[in-house]
Amino acid sequence: MSDSLRNHFLIAMPGLQDSIFAHSITFLCEHDRHGAMGIVVNRPLGISFDDIFEHLEIRGMRSRHRQPVLAGGPVQTERGFVLHRRDDARRWQATLDVTGEISVTTSRDILESIAHDDGPAAPLIALGYAGWAPGQLEQELAANAWLTLPAEAAILFEVPLEQRAQAAAARLGINLDLLSGTCGTA
Repeated sequence: MSDSLRNHFLIAMPGLQDSIFAHSITFLCEHDRHGAMGIVVNRPLGISFDDIFEHLEIRGMRSRHRQPVLAGGPVQTERGFVLHRRDDARRWQATLDVTGEISVTTSRDILESIAHDDGPAAPLIALGYAGWAPGQLEQELAANAWLTLPAEAAILFEVPLEQRAQAAAARLGINLDLLSGTCGTA
């Protein structure tokens, strides 16, 4: 699919303010003729990595992991996804390389590595994902529900989560605080 938005950010436009995606930024891991899959990367759930490790009964942690777990989207909210920088020296059991720099892993072994301070630097753990059926995302884009731009690893892994959407929009010269929730036609 030549017009794939894989490795792009979706920034929710103000028209989505009454939805679960209000003020969100989503990283698209997949987008093809079968639909799209992404992880919301700026919505903390109110639980930490340590809470996940405790729930999974991962023992032997050397340090505390207070980073927030993210609400990755409304689909399969009991399933975990770890976004991280790709590391060819380390491979986990269930990893999808989204790009040469960014991967998503869904296997327990990466969580054990993170808990034992042996995982990737600055990982993001999310529960759930955002999914679109074939053609659904394209319809939402045509309705101006999303602002899209190529993703940047630095925004995912270095920018504080509450600043990610604004930092991505700024790459396009847009201040999200100045966007209106209404639009018209000419």
